[in-house]
Amino acid sequence: MEKKFWEYGALQVSENKRYLTNGDRPFFWLGDTAWLLFQKLSLSDARRYLENRRAKKFRVIQATLVHMVMENQVVRADFDTEDYWEHCDAIISMAEEMGLYMALLPAWGSLVKEKYITEENVERYAAFLAERYGNRPNVIWLLGGDIRGTDGFAIYQTLGNYLKAHTKQQLVGFHPFGRTSSSLWFHQEKWLDFNMFQSGHRRYDQVSLGEWDDNNGKEGWFGEDNWKYVNRDHAYSEKKPTVDGEPSYEWIPQGLHDPKEPFWQASDVRRYAYWSVFQGAMGHTYGDNAVMQFYNTPEKPGSYGVKEVWMDAIHHEGSCQMSHLVNLMESVDFQNGMPAEDLLAFEQREKYGRVSIFAGENYILCYTYLGEEFSLKLDRYQGKTLAASWFDPASGVYSPIGEVKAEETVFKPVKKYSNGNDWVLRIDIR
Repeated sequence: MEKKFWEYGALQVSENKRYLTNGDRPFFWLGDTAWLLFQKLSLSDARRYLENRRAKKFRVIQATLVHMVMENQVVRADFDTEDYWEHCDAIISMAEEMGLYMALLPAWGSLVKEKYITEENVERYAAFLAERYGNRPNVIWLLGGDIRGTDGFAIYQTLGNYLKAHTKQQLVGFHPFGRTSSSLWFHQEKWLDFNMFQSGHRRYDQVSLGEWDDNNGKEGWFGEDNWKYVNRDHAYSEKKPTVDGEPSYEWIPQGLHDPKEPFWQASDVRRYAYWSVFQGAMGHTYGDNAVMQFYNTPEKPGSYGVKEVWMDAIHHEGSCQMSHLVNLMESVDFQNGMPAEDLLAFEQREKYGRVSIFAGENYILCYTYLGEEFSLKLDRYQGKTLAASWFDPASGVYSPIGEVKAEETVFKPVKKYSNGNDWVLRIDIR
């Protein structure tokens, strides 16, 4: 039987401070956003969902313990909703049985803003969580929940410090407001083990939509360039791993709010994944509109123009294709790799034309979303054998090119006639 990740050692930050490991074993974060898992699914449905994600090599399930105030799900000082917590216990145990980490969000950010979670009761809640789940080998803590760190800073400081002190074998992160990162408020805090950013659901041209989730100027604005959040988080002198914890979901409207807009597709979710990972993120979190809300009432409209029930949406092609990224990264020494844009033999292209490059001692990986021709400067590998292949992120299949010369070389992907024209060039160096 295959060992579970934590059987190699507790999840921890790697020595180079850019990735996670279980003991000496590299851990590649592939997460799924399942915010309403505990609230919406029966145990049998939860098993169905978790088995689907495990089969696709997802490793981390991001779910909210208390998402909103409703019957049988209220945070109270006496925590007397035992039947609900036993339901949560059972799902966390189920995930443990399957070798999956649960990234538990104690309470969605709106509960802090609406003062259900306060400075007066947060330590009692933290103590309850630490007592109940502090010894679970498959628990990661995610504070926040689509909220700025300034909206409840003291509350998150108390919660983070308490969990770090009383659940020493469990990592703590923070899920932030759209198009921001936990680093903006908490990077220097000792309780924060890794950064998480939410690159969000907007196109390049959707800077301001007049909606509640508009950003302010000081937070910066990177559009769809989620790789820029990686750069910003890695620019601190004290290094911490980072990950895109909420990019554009598959089958959600571009911009989130208007279902008349086009919907993000599988090729888009692949682009976010490869862009951030090839920039040095510790992994990636995928999301699906129907799955994150576990929509199951087709006779009633759901949120964000959702089109399908979650039982069908778990089979969407983008979720199936995330395992190809895992396989690719785990086939190389990714934890000692670095972004290598200096290998380009031309000025980097902007937006969709970008060519992302990630390289290690014995490999080069280049991602092109548009499948356009590009050239590399390979002179530094004189005396080495360079074996090149095209890797299809949609199918996970390699198509060997053969050996290439250690000189400036042009690479031209073939055109695909399916969803997207993205390719990865892989060069193995021997």
